[in-house]
Amino acid sequence: MKISHIAIWTADLETLRAFYIKYFEGRSGEKYTNPHKGFQSYFIYFGEEKTAALEIMQRADIPRIHVPEAYIGITHLAFSTGSKEKVNLLTEQLRKDGFRIVGEPRTTGDGYYESVVLDPDGNRVEITE
Repeated sequence: MKISHIAIWTADLETLRAFYIKYFEGRSGEKYTNPHKGFQSYFIYFGEEKTAALEIMQRADIPRIHVPEAYIGITHLAFSTGSKEKVNLLTEQLRKDGFRIVGEPRTTGDGYYESVVLDPDGNRVEITE
C-alpha cells in the first residue's frame, strides 16, 4: 500500500497552488471544475513520478475557521529537500518572501533536521533534509 494523495480545502486555490509549485517543486495537473457543486481542485504532484500528491480544493460553502496549533487530526505536511543546506536555504527564502516560520531549523529529538513554515492558509509544512 501507499498513500495516493492528501486533500486540503483552501479559500484561494491559485495562491496555494503557486506556493507548492514555487517552493516545493510541485507539478500541477489541470484544474478540475464542477460548476453544479461550485467545486474546483488541482492535484499537485511531487517527486519523479506521480507517487505522491496534494489535492487542493475550493468550494464557496466551506467555512473558514481558525484551527488551533495542536489538535487531533492531520497536523502537517513534510517535504524532504535532501540536505541541511537546502533546508536552511528554503527556510530563509520563505522568510524573505514573507511567510511565517514557526519552527527554526534544528535537529529534532528523533534525529530529523527540519524547519516549519505556515503555508498561505496557515497549514504547517515541515521542511526536512
